Amino acid sequence: MKISEASRVSGVSARSLRHYEDEGLIASGRCSNGFRDYCQSTIDRVFVIRSLRESGLPVRLIREVLPHLTDEPDAGTDMVCAEFLHEVQSYRDRLAARIAVLSDQQAALDTYLREARRTDP
Repeated sequence: MKISEASRVSGVSARSLRHYEDEGLIASGRCSNGFRDYCQSTIDRVFVIRSLRESGLPVRLIREVLPHLTDEPDAGTDMVCAEFLHEVQSYRDRLAARIAVLSDQQAALDTYLREARRTDP
C-alpha cells in the first residue's frame, strides 16, 4: 500500500512513517515509479512502534528491542529482553525523578500564589 493508505491504516502520519524508515525501524518496498510500498507486516510493526512511542520510550530503545518483539525469537532473546527491561526501568526511574521535581516546583508555585492572593488588596 502507498504511504497515504499506510498512514491512514496505521494511524501515524506519513512524516512519521518516513522518520521510522530513516531511523531503521521499518523498511518499505518501492514501486516502479519510486513510491514507497508498505506491506501488512510493516504496518503491524508500526503498531508496535506507535505503542512504544506512546509509552514515552525513545527511538534508541525501540530500535534495540523491536526485532525481538516483531520477529521470530532467536538465541539470546532472553538476555536482550532482560537488558531492555533494565533500560526501560532506568528510563522510568529518570522520568519519575523528573516528575517529582516538577511536582515540587508546582507545589512551590501553588504556595506562592496562595500567599500572593492573601496579601492582594
